[in-house]
Formats: sequence, C-alpha cells, structure tokens
Amino acid sequence: MGDTSILEGFVEYVGASITRANKYLQKYEPLEIVLQTLFSVVAVILVIRAFSALPGSFQIKAFLFKFVTSLPYLSEIKNKKLREVKKDVFETVHGKIGNLGYRTCLPLVSNSVSEVLKVADSYSLDSGVSWKEGRMSGAVYPSDYELDKLLIDVSFLDRSISSQIQKMALWSNPLHVDAFPAIRRMEAEVVRMCLTMFNGDSESCGTMTSGGTESIMLACLAYRNRAYKLGIKEPEMVIPVSAHAAFEKAGSMMNIRVKKVPLDPKTFKVDLRAMKRAITRRTCMLVGSAPQYPQGIIDDIEGIAKLGSSRCIPVHVDCCLGGFLVPFMEEAGFPLDLFDFRLSGVTSISCDTHKYGFAAKGSSVIMYRNKGLRVNQFFLLPDWSGGIYASPTFAGSRSGALIAACWSAMMYFGREGYVKSTRRIVTTARTIAKGVASIPGLRVLGEPLVSVVAFTSDAFDIYQLAELMSHHPDGSSNWSLSILQYPPAVHFCVTDMHARRDIAQLFLDDLKVAAERLLNSPKSKSTGMAAVYGMCAQIPDRSLVASVAASFLDACYATEGPDD
Repeated sequence: MGDTSILEGFVEYVGASITRANKYLQKYEPLEIVLQTLFSVVAVILVIRAFSALPGSFQIKAFLFKFVTSLPYLSEIKNKKLREVKKDVFETVHGKIGNLGYRTCLPLVSNSVSEVLKVADSYSLDSGVSWKEGRMSGAVYPSDYELDKLLIDVSFLDRSISSQIQKMALWSNPLHVDAFPAIRRMEAEVVRMCLTMFNGDSESCGTMTSGGTESIMLACLAYRNRAYKLGIKEPEMVIPVSAHAAFEKAGSMMNIRVKKVPLDPKTFKVDLRAMKRAITRRTCMLVGSAPQYPQGIIDDIEGIAKLGSSRCIPVHVDCCLGGFLVPFMEEAGFPLDLFDFRLSGVTSISCDTHKYGFAAKGSSVIMYRNKGLRVNQFFLLPDWSGGIYASPTFAGSRSGALIAACWSAMMYFGREGYVKSTRRIVTTARTIAKGVASIPGLRVLGEPLVSVVAFTSDAFDIYQLAELMSHHPDGSSNWSLSILQYPPAVHFCVTDMHARRDIAQLFLDDLKVAAERLLNSPKSKSTGMAAVYGMCAQIPDRSLVASVAASFLDACYATEGPDD
C-alpha cells in the first residue's frame, strides 16, 4: 500500500514538471527549441571528446588551461612565449644565424665531380656533436674501418673508391625481379638469416623494409586487415606506454584505436594485469618490446605471448633496437628469457638491420610466423590498367643498393662477429649502469639488460644534466644524451662506437662532475633544450607541445632565417 502511494506521488510529480516545462517553452518557436537542443547536444559531445582524447589527470587540467589561455590578454602572452620557444628551437638546429646561406635553386651550369665533392665536404664539417669520438647516444652503431670500405665511401671525397657493394647495385630496383635477380636473392637471404636468428621454422617468412617504423607499421597493417577479415570493423591494438611511437603513427594513419597500458613503476615492464583488462573483442594485436627504447627494458614477452595465445590475439615483438643483440646474448654470456618464435604466442617480430646489424641506414626486417599473416601486409591490385600490381611493402620502387649493403654487412660479420660485438656492447652498457648507480643524485630506471641505460634524479632537474653534459665546463667534446619524459629522464644508448673506444669510464667521469655541479646548485636556471623540455612537461595542453615539435621539423627544412 505504501509503495503504491509513493509511485503515484512520483507520477504526479513528473506530470506536474512536464506541465511547467510546456508552459515555459510556449514562448519559444518549435524550430528554436529544436536548434537549441541540437546545439547543446553537440557542445556536450565536443567537450566529452576533448576530455577523452587526453590521458587521465591531464583531462581537466588541459581543458582549463586551454580555456584560460584563450582569453584575450593571456592569449597574447601565450603566443609571445610560444614564439620565443620556437625561436630557441630554430637556433638549436641552425645556431644564431640571420641568413642561413642555403641554396634555393639549381646551379645555372653543371659542376664537375670535384666541385660537387668540395661543397659536400664543406657540409660535412657542420656537425656540432662529436659522434666519431663516441660521444653520442645511439645514432651511429658500427665502428669498423674495414666495414666502412665495404659499405660506404672510405673518405667521402674520392668516388673511385666508393662503396664496393653498393656500386655493384647502384641502379638496381627489386621491383624489377627479372632485371635484378641478384638483389631478389640477397633480400630473400637477409630475411631468412634473420628468421633463423629468431628461431623461425620453415613456415616463417618476412620482408625487408626501409626501417623500424615501416616494419612496425606493416605489422599493424597486417593485423588490421586480418581483423577486417574477421568482421572487426573498429580494431584496437593494446600496447605498453613505452612502445615505439610508430605504433601510434600506424593507429593514426590506419584507423586503429591505440589503447596504452601503464608500466610497473619499479621494473618499467608493461603491467600484464592492466594489459589483460584492456583486451576486448575488438583487440587485433598485443605488443611487447625487447627491449623498449625509453628505459631499455625488456617486457615480459612470455607473459604477453601467453595472454595472446589464450585469446587467439596476434602478438608482435618489437626488436627493432635489440634485433642484432638479443639473439646473440646467450652465446655472448648474457642469458635472457625467451622472446622470439620459440614462444607459440609470438606471431611477428620487427628487427632493424641498420642498428646493431651495422648495415647502411635504411634497412629493417619484418618477420611473421607464417605466410597467412604476411599476406595481409601486401598491396595487391589485379585489375589496374597498367597491369597486375603487387607490392610487399609501402614503397613501390626500392633501392637495391641498400639491400646489397645489408646483405654484405651480415656476410661480413657472420654469427661470430655479432656475438663478439654483442659481448662488447652489453659489457660496456652494464659497466655504465653500475657506474651511474654509484653517482650521488642519480638513479637508474629499472634493470637494463641490453644496451640502453636510462637514469633520472630526485635531487635536481635531469634535463639540466643533459644540457650540462652537452656543453661540458672544461671545453671538451660534447656528450649528446637522449632526453625522455613521463618520467623525466635521460638515457645513453651504447653502440660499438662506444664499446671499441672503451669510453665507459670517460663518460662516467664527466657525468659525475656534472652531477656534483648540479647537486651544489640544484636551483640553477635551465637553458637551451633543458628549458624547452622542462616547460613542455608542465603544459597540460599537448597541442601546444605538438606545435613546438612541428616548429623543430620546420626548422630542419628551413633555408631562410626564422619568422619574426
């Protein structure tokens, strides 16, 4: 009885509310009501999208920041500061130069070979980083004079002694298999040798690519297309936040939703429980890295592979950075957990030949467990008026010279050579990791097992340390460290350039001096890129940070001074 009276009272209240609403709306035209309703709905949707496009705690901060800085007076201040930052970025690329003096049109007359080489040689003097002395993190991986003679010009000045292998294949193009059968064979051998390194069976396969980004994006393309065939119209990939940026690039270009999973705050490996929670019926792939780029940590590939197997979801292992280290570490005396095709859940692996494989820049390999997976990355057009068209990768024409150079590097080193270089590099990296951990004010992130050592500081601004190392007080050659964010840190990527020169102690000595200087003055003002990164880390509106990044790319292509 009581329940009935409550229900009747509620119905009466709702009816009265509707009556009041109708009376209130009588003063508006019907079309006006419809338009205002539509406007309100659209506004709510836009606000929700603005929030959902940002991660967690950034959502409200970003919205408020964007709103406040759009107000007239504050907008002027923001734009002025943005111009100053963009000018700093430009000067980081070009220096404080008014007129850059770049050529902006073709020479009016032809030049001799010696004239062209003279200009090219003058350009080669512009580097502000002493990479030849091993003072740059990553970037240049080999350090072998005989390899230089084999792959690249001995001196860059004498064309008669240019690359012996690339000279043989200078005009070759694997698109034309009939004209260049040697290049086709070399590419097939490069892929198969890599598959053997990663314990692929006779069914495994792959292709060469232009680099790690293309290898990763092709894997994403293959799994997206596979998802489409399975009826998944809006596929999702689940990746660690530490996964390579190429995965998000693929997501943006291929309409794949990217779901990023956090890392364990102590180990910096992907949180498997969070990854499991992120999986849905639309998940088209899972991703792990061996190792990942930021902190140089190997994810729990066995755990990810089991997760993929249990849900019938493909698992991609990104070995772009460690591709020619991790397969040889056990033989070099550094055993690892399984990470390759020996795990049944692993369905594809990306591996850069142009890093620790010491091939010329512009080569990588994407590998699959079987042809049924690989075919999803192919572009096949059987009814084109120009004939039947089939392309294995994004590019149509490709440089046969780069394929030949990659093949020759692998033949030159052989398994023995790669085991030796792995032993040198990993030993050097672990020496540096141990040394960094002993320096007051510094803290190593996770347990680096391969070639990258990442560290931060709880006592001072780590970006200031990077800036100080790049302009050392004693005037010695600069150190170029790789800057990280979330959390703020830097890393040093050890290559054979460093290992052969035995620079570990020199690096640690300079690092200790820089850290001591900052410990004594932790409140000192940031300058250069340290100031830029420090400012960007505090801006919740990431579109402004993206604008700064775009200005860097603009500066790289600039032939004139910056706009005022």
